[in-house]
Amino acid sequence: MTDLPTSRAAGRDDRITLRFMTTPADTAAGGRSIAAGSVMEWIDKAGYACAVGWAGAYCVTAYVGNVRHRRPIPPGSLIEVQARLVHTGRTSMHVVVTVSSAEVETRRYTPATTCILIFVAKGPDGRPAEVPAWQPASRSDHKLAAAALERIPSRTEIKRLMLGEDYGAPTRAPRVTMRFLVPPGVVNWGGKAHGGTVMRWIDEAAYACAASWARDGDAASAAVAVYSGGIHFFAPVRIGDLVEVEARIVYTSAHSMHLSIRVSTSDPRTPRELTLTTQCLSVFVVPGEDGVALTVPAWEPATAEDVRLWDHTREILRLREGIVPISASLSLEA
Repeated sequence: MTDLPTSRAAGRDDRITLRFMTTPADTAAGGRSIAAGSVMEWIDKAGYACAVGWAGAYCVTAYVGNVRHRRPIPPGSLIEVQARLVHTGRTSMHVVVTVSSAEVETRRYTPATTCILIFVAKGPDGRPAEVPAWQPASRSDHKLAAAALERIPSRTEIKRLMLGEDYGAPTRAPRVTMRFLVPPGVVNWGGKAHGGTVMRWIDEAAYACAASWARDGDAASAAVAVYSGGIHFFAPVRIGDLVEVEARIVYTSAHSMHLSIRVSTSDPRTPRELTLTTQCLSVFVVPGEDGVALTVPAWEPATAEDVRLWDHTREILRLREGIVPISASLSLEA
């Protein structure tokens, strides 16, 4: 059995709030709003700080689910990111994070994004370490804990479906592939790339693919992420690794583009020996001037793999419909 963390702070702080102002580097292409990748970086940082504060140990991001971007965040906004623990397993912690924004003049914060993350505590030997048990106390604690437990069966089934697919067969799907080396500036104290950094890469590749497919002049530059889910982290991304991020369209509806994104790494000396590290499904739309999503070009699967992934995505959508979104008002309740 792994020893419980010995830090005096372990098991004491189950909430954290970060406040800061956006920077020009956070802005999405086109300059109209903050990039979803920036928001996901903030989510991971706040969730990580909450998990570490509770575990009193180094933690890694294992899963991020149901990232729903309810509205765009204007550049130059004040940001408040609140994270709270809602469930613990033997070595894992479920954390709900809500991102809110406000104008500098008013400082009235309005929720923009809410999601749930799962972190795993690590001991000095790198193996999963036990964490102090968390018990709900308030009304919101009990409701959020119940919501976390209700998601486990659907999440397990979605993960099984995602891992059961082979992406190596011939495809004609629109796709974008980015390759680069992991720079030193993105690593955490464990010597691995931050989960939030990996999510930014995911968003950048997905945006490039979605904007290219929308290809409607200025409207294409306004393609925005409205959902990211099933973000599973399978292996660490280390400094100096060669990273390959592939985003491909797997399904389109009248107003949305659904993309599968896979992050793989390899030793630069053996670039073809790739290891899957992260997998995700994202949804992009092109908002019109009134905020209503515009019609996007329809994509029809042609190869056997494309047809299979089309059906696979529809099955995941069906499962996702049964997951009730976490209420921002509940997550912000005392």
